[in-house]
Formats: sequence, C-alpha cells, structure tokens
Amino acid sequence: MSEPPVQARTSDSVSTELSMRRTGMSFQRTRMSADRTLMSIIRTALSLISFGFTIYQVFNKLREAGTVSGAAAARNFGVALVLLGIGMLVLGIGYHLMFMTELRRERSEMVAEGLVHGHSKFPPSLTLITALVLLVIGCIAIAGIMWRIGPFG
Repeated sequence: MSEPPVQARTSDSVSTELSMRRTGMSFQRTRMSADRTLMSIIRTALSLISFGFTIYQVFNKLREAGTVSGAAAARNFGVALVLLGIGMLVLGIGYHLMFMTELRRERSEMVAEGLVHGHSKFPPSLTLITALVLLVIGCIAIAGIMWRIGPFG
C-alpha cells in the first residue's frame, strides 16, 4: 500500500483540529444556553415573588388603616404567588445543576477519548449564584409574611 500524500495528511490533521475546536465551542454554547434558560426562570420567579409580596403588603396596609376589614384572601393569594416563585426557582436550580453536571461528565469523556481539547474550563456560573441569592431572599420574604420575622416582617 502506498502512503497518502503529505498534503492529504496535513489536510486531515487540520480538519480534525477544526472539528475538535468546533465541538469544544459547542459545549460553551450549550452552557450559555443553559444559563439563559436559568435566567428566564429567575425572571419569572422574581416576578411571582415580588408580585405576591406586593399584594400581601398592600392589603396588609389597607387592613391596618381600617380601609379593608378582611384581607385573608389577598394574603393567601400573595403567599401562594411567593411560594410558587420559590418552588419554580428551586426546580430551575435543580434542573440547571443536573444539566451542568451531565454536560461536564460528557465533556470529560470526550476529552479522555481525545475528541476535544481539555484545557477549556467552565467558570463559575454567575446566573446560578444570582438564582441562589434570589432563593434566599424569597425564603426570607415568605418567613416575613408567614411569621412576621426578618426584614420583611
């Protein structure tokens, strides 16, 4: 058998290198897509938590001023919205963590097989940190509503 021409080998190695780079970049795009999904969950959860807390506060102040005699329904609706926002945030964070763990595992397998370069690291997700901070704030808000404790009580 004859050896392939030198130019063909060079072309194949360039093609393989470009393919490895594209695959590595696709992992970065997939990670950014997961961050965007978490950002949309944060946006929706923040809206639910803030709207529920606002409804609770408005009707609480009206009750204190004597304008409204019974505000239990509004209080319950506000609590339900805050709890819905917190629940959505917990599920979104859990899904994001599972997805990122699987993505890292798959990338590690591909690095071990030599299909992608292994020198690209995933930096900490600022979106995940923001989601965790919002979760803490939401929990403090619901504690303030339910038991009148904390800065929102």
